[in-house]
Amino acid sequence: MTAAAPAIQAFFLTRLGAERDASHHTIDSYRHTFRLLLAFAKTHTGKDPCELDLADLDAGLVSSFLDHLESERSNTVGTRNTRLAAIHSFFRFASYRHPEHAHTIGQVLAIPQKRAETVPRCYLTEAEMGALIAAPDRTTWSGRRDHALLVTALRTGMRLSELTGLRCQDAQLRSPAHLKCLGKGRKRRDIPIDKATVAVLRAWLIERRGEPDDPLFVSRRRSGLSADAVQRLVAKHVGRAAATCPSLANKSVSTHNLRHSVAMDLLGHGLDVAVVALWLGHESLESMKPYVHADPTLKQRALERLTPLNPDARPGRYRATDDLLAFLEGL
Repeated sequence: MTAAAPAIQAFFLTRLGAERDASHHTIDSYRHTFRLLLAFAKTHTGKDPCELDLADLDAGLVSSFLDHLESERSNTVGTRNTRLAAIHSFFRFASYRHPEHAHTIGQVLAIPQKRAETVPRCYLTEAEMGALIAAPDRTTWSGRRDHALLVTALRTGMRLSELTGLRCQDAQLRSPAHLKCLGKGRKRRDIPIDKATVAVLRAWLIERRGEPDDPLFVSRRRSGLSADAVQRLVAKHVGRAAATCPSLANKSVSTHNLRHSVAMDLLGHGLDVAVVALWLGHESLESMKPYVHADPTLKQRALERLTPLNPDARPGRYRATDDLLAFLEGL
């Protein structure tokens, strides 16, 4: 028997730490996965986490854990797949160190990702974005900070972690003005900003009076805003904006929806999908599919640009010429 605890510790210290130099976001996600998995295993085996063997974490237990995430914790399929990816990563690491458990490891690695229904992106219209930007009370310090943060989010499409990671020195306001961003997978990119955003950020930096390496957006105690704090301020101002823009009351808006809104705005103004993907920091054009499907007018405009194959053809409707074909068509 092989104790699971040393293998899990080695996975975090060796694989994620020394070998992959994983970001703190990845480590935090994996850590939370194993906290949940070990708590679930304790409930079902009666063993404390430090007493578990690798054999206890078999495919049956892992499958039950994944079902538990969806049925009892109400996690989405996407979250389930994220947890499974972390578990797969650990078992691939364990396969090299503990070949005596090859059968158990192979069965866990064979558990497939679950396919999820693609849901159209929730995004804000131009009117809704304008109402949200106007919502903060700019006669107060926190209102001016929130206004600057919302303008930045709705002009750059940054991820939440990218917004909270911004430093004062990342705002390059001389022409060509841009924000330096450390994105997902530790990829750096420069995001251009317009004159209006430059003016807002220049005024905020003067009021902020921070050192180059200080966080750009801070609390009253001058500490960097946490992800939860940003989510709360977005929710607060969405509520205020709904008073002047009632359509916002029917939308569940998170910081990530602001990112979707930027993508849809760029696509709506004719930017190529590949350019928008680079703007948002996506590695693959595959990530852009949900945006294209979210707004049917994008497809309609593309259709209108096509040259008809036969301009003289009259529009008609298909009619089956056979009873069997008519039956199949009617199903």
